[in-house]
Amino acid sequence: MTEGILLPNAEDSASDIITLKLDNGYNIGIKITESITLEKSKTSTADDLISEENYELGKKRDIKTIVFDKKKPKAALIATGGTISSRVDYKTGAVYMLMEPEEILTTTPELKNIINLASILSPFKIASEDMTPSEWQDIAKLVAKELNDGAEGVIVTHGTDTLHYTAAALSFMLPNLKKPVALVGAQRSPDRASFDGAMNLVCAARYITGDIAEVAVVMHATMDDDYCLINRGTKVRKMHTSRRDAFRPINTLPIGTIYACGKLDIINNDYRTRDNKQKTVADTRFEKKIAMINIYPGIDPEILDWHIDKGYKGIVLNTTALGHVPMDTLDKDLSWKKVLMRARDKNLTIISASQTLYGTTHAHVYRCAVEMEKLGVIFAKDMLPETAYVKLGCILGRTKDKEKIKELMLTNLAGEFSEKIVPKSFLY
Repeated sequence: MTEGILLPNAEDSASDIITLKLDNGYNIGIKITESITLEKSKTSTADDLISEENYELGKKRDIKTIVFDKKKPKAALIATGGTISSRVDYKTGAVYMLMEPEEILTTTPELKNIINLASILSPFKIASEDMTPSEWQDIAKLVAKELNDGAEGVIVTHGTDTLHYTAAALSFMLPNLKKPVALVGAQRSPDRASFDGAMNLVCAARYITGDIAEVAVVMHATMDDDYCLINRGTKVRKMHTSRRDAFRPINTLPIGTIYACGKLDIINNDYRTRDNKQKTVADTRFEKKIAMINIYPGIDPEILDWHIDKGYKGIVLNTTALGHVPMDTLDKDLSWKKVLMRARDKNLTIISASQTLYGTTHAHVYRCAVEMEKLGVIFAKDMLPETAYVKLGCILGRTKDKEKIKELMLTNLAGEFSEKIVPKSFLY
C-alpha cells in the first residue's frame, strides 16, 4: 500500500494519472487501473495542501508569525525572488515566485535561534534572469541603509541563474564594506525533499554574525546537507544548472566553510574584518551601455561595429585561452584588427576576459595578444568575464578618463584578481 497526500491534477496532466506527495517530500505518479483503489486516511489531514489549493494568486496569505529574540544580533533580510522564495502551483504543476518574504522564514524557523531579523524587505520579486543593473543598484542602496541603521549583517535571497552577477555588483557598489553581506539562493524549490535553501539560510545567518566583512555567496559545498562554502562575491560562479553545490570558487579558494551549527573553518585568510563603527557607502553609479561578446571561430567583426555604431561605451570580450580574438584569419574580412582599431579611435573600452574561466589572460605570450594590447585592449588577468562586465559598468559610471579607466580596471578593488593562483583552486 502506498500512502500520501492526493494532489490536485495539473492542468496538463493525463486524466488517468493521480499524484501523491509522500512523507519524504517527493511526488509519485500512479496510473489508474481497475486494480487501484483509493481510501481516505483515518488519521492524516491535509490542511496545508487544502489551503494551498484554495489560494488565489495575487492575494495575501495568512502567515504564521515568528518572534525573534531582540538579544540576538540584529540582521536584515532582502528578498528579491528566485527558487528560494517560490511555491508549487498544484493546479498547473509549475513553480511560481510569489511567496511573501515572511513566508521564507517558515521554511527555516531556526533562524530565530541565531539572529534577530529586525527588517524583512522585498523591493521586487523577480526571477534572476530578469535582473538588470537597476535592480543591483536598488539592492546595494537597501543593504547600505540597513547596515547603517544598525544591522550587523544582511542576507539577500536571490534566484541562482544570475546570483553571481549580483554578488559582484554588490562587491563593487559597497566599496568600504565592513560588515558581512550574504547572498543566498536555492537550486530546489521548498516543496521538494531536497530543498537546499533552508540550510543555505541557516549558514548565511551564521556567517553574518561573524567577523568576516565581505560580500559572499553562502551555499551548499556538496550535494549533501553537511556544510556551506563562503565564496567571495567577485570570485564565484554558478557551474551547474541544477546541482545543489553549483556555486564554486574560480581561480581562488573559498574564504572558508561554515556549518549550520555555527562551526567556521577558514581556508583563505585574505578577507576584510568587521568594524561596526564604519558607515557603509553605496556607490551605485553604473554605465549601462556596455555588453559582453563571446568569441568563437568564424565570428564576424561587424558584431563589434554594430556596438560601436549604437554608442556602446565598453565591451567585455569573452576571449579564447590567454585572451585572444581572431587577428590573422585567412579570410581577411574576419580579422578583428580593423574593428579594434576603430574601437580605439572611438574611445570604446575593450576588456579581454578568458572564456576558459580558469587561469589568467596574458598579453605577452602570443603575437595576437601583443597586437591587441597595442590597439588598447585591457587584459583582465584572471577576472571572471561576468565580474569584468560588472566592474566595467561600475568604473565607466565613475569616470570617463581613458587612463583612469585602465588604471582602475587593473586595480584589485574587491578581490576580483588573484595575486597567486594556487593549483588546488582548479575545479575546487
